[in-house]
Amino acid sequence: MKPLYLALAAGLALSGMTAIAAPAAAQSVLKIGLQDDPDTLDPVSNWSFVGRHVLQSLCDKIVDIDTEGKIIPMLATSWEWNADSTALTLKLRNDVVFHDGTKMDAAAIKYNLDRELTMKISRRKAEISAVSSVDVVDPLTVKINLKEPSVPLLAALSDRAGMIVSPKAAEALGEKFTDAPVCSGPYKFVERVTQDRIVLAKFDKYYNADQYHFDQLVYRGMPDSNVRFLNLRSGQLDLIERLAATDVEAVKADKALAVAPVVGLGYYGITFDITGEGADLDAGKKAAIREAFSLAIDRDAINNVVFEGQFTTGNQPFPPASPYYDKNFPVPARDLDAAKKKMAEAGVKTVDLELLVPTDAERQQVAQLIQAMVAEIGIKVSIKPTELMTLLDIARQGKFESHLVGWSGRVDPDLNITPMLACGAAGNDAHYCNKELDTILTKARAIGDMNARKVEYSKAIAILLKDLPLVYLYHSQWIFAHNSNITGLKPAPDGIIRLTGVSRKK
Repeated sequence: MKPLYLALAAGLALSGMTAIAAPAAAQSVLKIGLQDDPDTLDPVSNWSFVGRHVLQSLCDKIVDIDTEGKIIPMLATSWEWNADSTALTLKLRNDVVFHDGTKMDAAAIKYNLDRELTMKISRRKAEISAVSSVDVVDPLTVKINLKEPSVPLLAALSDRAGMIVSPKAAEALGEKFTDAPVCSGPYKFVERVTQDRIVLAKFDKYYNADQYHFDQLVYRGMPDSNVRFLNLRSGQLDLIERLAATDVEAVKADKALAVAPVVGLGYYGITFDITGEGADLDAGKKAAIREAFSLAIDRDAINNVVFEGQFTTGNQPFPPASPYYDKNFPVPARDLDAAKKKMAEAGVKTVDLELLVPTDAERQQVAQLIQAMVAEIGIKVSIKPTELMTLLDIARQGKFESHLVGWSGRVDPDLNITPMLACGAAGNDAHYCNKELDTILTKARAIGDMNARKVEYSKAIAILLKDLPLVYLYHSQWIFAHNSNITGLKPAPDGIIRLTGVSRKK
């Protein structure tokens, strides 16, 4: 007899095969399909992966990464550490203006980093927590002073912590900046219709404007991968992110379409509320139950059924391709006997668990498979489909029991752990705190030698696999699909859409 979860897999079906209405015609418009509608468009408070796609075109960063994950100049043309790595000096471009016409300079960099460290709604604090002060040396030179050496700082500045907004606009709008964001990127904000579209227009005063070939960008959130794919095939969209793995062969067989995959840096997993409101339940209080939950999951089956075997199973913050991945902690095989023993160790026979899951088809399928798998050891999962932005807000408040959400990953290993699992971190939905882990992470941030850092991150992995505030499931590929007349797309391992050099063949 087939296991229940395999029988379930055979009956899973994707839904929502409806197309969006065609937008009004416009010259040189690139229409992009996202998996969700983004949350805030303020870099200081944004927490969604899809939001980063929009912000990449809207807000230039201090530095960026290339297709190999290497840090490259952006607003900063060069950088230099002092002898003991407690100060980072940045040299800036002299030809950058914000969308409101004000100058981007060292004072703007200082304003933004101070804003990230002090603003109540900031979700960047943990990412740049080592920063003690910022000095304006001259209009094009800024010095970032640190409390202690922090190797991950540059990597943090290649993401939202490094996105620089207009101080003038930020001061005027405060927490409402997200409604009319003003940055210095190649595109400027035009409008947002929630749950429908975000529109950006080309910024002609951008220093590198000749490398951007579309007059307008239109982003549309579509949680159902089938809907995104259908709209791509019909020409309603030009480019989509996160093509379902099950549709890759169909794209390859269609001469009008092209696929562009890249191996990701992050993970997907189940986060449990450890000390928030959801922690009153057994799964939040007892690590043995969470271990039983993990042991009952067949990660290979999930990968094969939902992702056509194209993803990589996992149980660590880092994918196997990372130099910080530790082979001494292999992905556990499904072991129902061991899982039942852990349930007995926890003193329970059955456990009820509510699982918040974004509404996209793939994660719903993953959740349904897990629901069937863990039911065999007495864990009764109630799946609650939840729009992503609502889910993130609920998690931020600690009003959940568990959720299935991923982390897109960063080029520095610290940023795959600290923002989500360090004590008091803004993204710590689990409300988890282990002082020993924090000490290890702090030590690792100060180490420049990769092998020495790996020793510390292996200690961190051991703690996380013991406490299990987050049960890691798999590491994804970022799979983009686009009309074949779109050229120049070069995906980077962070999975973010970069439009430099992207154009449409005539």
